[in-house]
Amino acid sequence: MKILVLNAGSSSHKCRLYELNQQNRDPAPPLWQGQLDWTHQPGQVELSVETAEGKSQQTAVETTDRTEGLKALLETLIEGPTAVIEALGEIDAVGHRVVHGGEDYQQSVVIDAAVKDAIASLAPLAPAHNPVNLQGIEAIEKLLGNVPQVAVFDTAFHAQMPEAAATYPGPYDWLDQGIRRYGFHGTSHQYCAERVAQLQGADLADLRLITCHLGNGCSLAAIRQGRSVDTTMGFTPLDGLMMGSRSGAVDPSILIYLQRQQGYTPDQLDQLLNKESGLKGLSGISNDLRAVSEAKSKGNPRAQLAYDVFIHRLRRGIGSMLASLGGLDALVFTGGIGEHSPPVRQAACEAFGFLNLQLDAQANQHTDEYRDIATAESAVRIWAIHTQEEWAIAQDCLRLL
Repeated sequence: MKILVLNAGSSSHKCRLYELNQQNRDPAPPLWQGQLDWTHQPGQVELSVETAEGKSQQTAVETTDRTEGLKALLETLIEGPTAVIEALGEIDAVGHRVVHGGEDYQQSVVIDAAVKDAIASLAPLAPAHNPVNLQGIEAIEKLLGNVPQVAVFDTAFHAQMPEAAATYPGPYDWLDQGIRRYGFHGTSHQYCAERVAQLQGADLADLRLITCHLGNGCSLAAIRQGRSVDTTMGFTPLDGLMMGSRSGAVDPSILIYLQRQQGYTPDQLDQLLNKESGLKGLSGISNDLRAVSEAKSKGNPRAQLAYDVFIHRLRRGIGSMLASLGGLDALVFTGGIGEHSPPVRQAACEAFGFLNLQLDAQANQHTDEYRDIATAESAVRIWAIHTQEEWAIAQDCLRLL
């Protein structure tokens, strides 16, 4: 079964084509992967493609229309040096990452008109994500016709959290309005949990895990018996840990103060908290931890502060997840930072030596797709895992269809 996976974002679209059957258990490389990037030159999109055999191409297309850009990308599947199929009709299904599924969607679903309406209605809860996710679905309808499409929701993995973890301590009416902790990055958290259980030769139901998805967006999940029982992101992806340009959790009175004393509007607060805070806001340099770390090494005090706050909040978040589990069998790092920043992993683990959690300094420097970076004596296993959300989305498509 040939499955195309589309992760449609506001400034980029990422696609992968997999060929799967029921025997595929270990993650396999895609036959083809492509990306569209609208951020560099006005009036055009940059297109980059690579196949499993190492063939690649890069070009720029003069268009600002997302559907036209996606059409150009899909044409590389059947034409030129990166062609891997003879016709687009060979694609059996398309899986989409959709950020917010609200209360009604607690698992992946085949997309129909009702699902599209729900994704649109949830746009106020994920304004930077759900509208472009829906655009991707509609673009595929135009380009591929009636091919079955599947929505895989970031929120679904957290949908069965205990009520005490999901409920905000505001008025009870909030629950009737759907104001609750939804959690995000669910596909990544679930994939990493299942992968660690597989690698350890253990039953996922027997493991207590904390998964740390650390990238430009950051979240933690406490996983017990294969289910998310707590997480740091909340009603929106803004809650929880400090992130690249998002503040994470702050005292809500700060927002009231800014409105009353400085005249901030809701749109200005949205911009401030989502685009001008986090690593970028504190450092004044970048939302990229690599750039902040480089500036820190050169003695920049704001970069040092940004890094220190990031680590402090990460440790505090891990501690809160630990309390929700009552113990820990494995700590898992994933995402761009989680996979590729040995100093962050080391700093995070140093705070939990009292658990007999021991990081192997040499193993921590390796950059394999997955690796156990704990010492042999450690009471808690520590993993760095390359998250494969697209693979997990393709697996959901296979299961449903």
